[in-house]
Amino acid sequence: MMANQKADLSALADRTRRRIMRRIMPYLFLLFIIAYLDRVNVGYAALQMKGDLGFTNDILGFGAGIFFIGYFLLEIPGSILVEKWSARGWIARIMISWGIVAVLMGFMHTKNQFYLLRFLLGAAEAGFFPGIIVYFSHWFRYEDRAKAVAMFMAAIPIANIVGSPVSGLLLRVNWLGLAGWRWLFIIEGAPAIVFGVVTIFYLTDRPHQARWLQEDEREWITAELDQEHQKNGSQ
Repeated sequence: MMANQKADLSALADRTRRRIMRRIMPYLFLLFIIAYLDRVNVGYAALQMKGDLGFTNDILGFGAGIFFIGYFLLEIPGSILVEKWSARGWIARIMISWGIVAVLMGFMHTKNQFYLLRFLLGAAEAGFFPGIIVYFSHWFRYEDRAKAVAMFMAAIPIANIVGSPVSGLLLRVNWLGLAGWRWLFIIEGAPAIVFGVVTIFYLTDRPHQARWLQEDEREWITAELDQEHQKNGSQ
């Protein structure tokens, strides 16, 4: 009898972990690719921007670096808010905000506009990565979290593989009288807005709210995470 119960519990655990992984990880992986592209695409656009706007290497370098000032200032407050507030709501807000700023990059004309938009982009995106890490703690046990984070971080090389050819193609277009570098920012920024809205409906804040899990699966993962939380709180 004990052996059968252990086997049933093990099967439940495996089934629940697989279902959570399949539901959450591909979507968050895609979001990180979008975020990473919006962060680094200024490097692809730089050559055309120098010619069109008269930007020097110093201007481009400072604009690229000022991103991290806004990022640094709001990174910790963002990770706190995602824990206290709705995780999916906060992640969606971040994506929509940075998507709007990324699109506006395609309409800038002066170095001050460039500096301001890069600062705002960093501020808008600041809570995304720490927010996702906090979100993982709502769904994955400690022993599963490292695997989830590793899979999430694998989006960086994928973003580079995808981003280089896509950005190269966009730099060649000249639609509606707008240069390719402008379309690069507009087209690569738009998915953040779209998926920010999708996030509100697709992600779930906590396991007990997940209708896509079966009842026994919700109960198992909720109990596991509550036990882990109580254990950490007593230490």
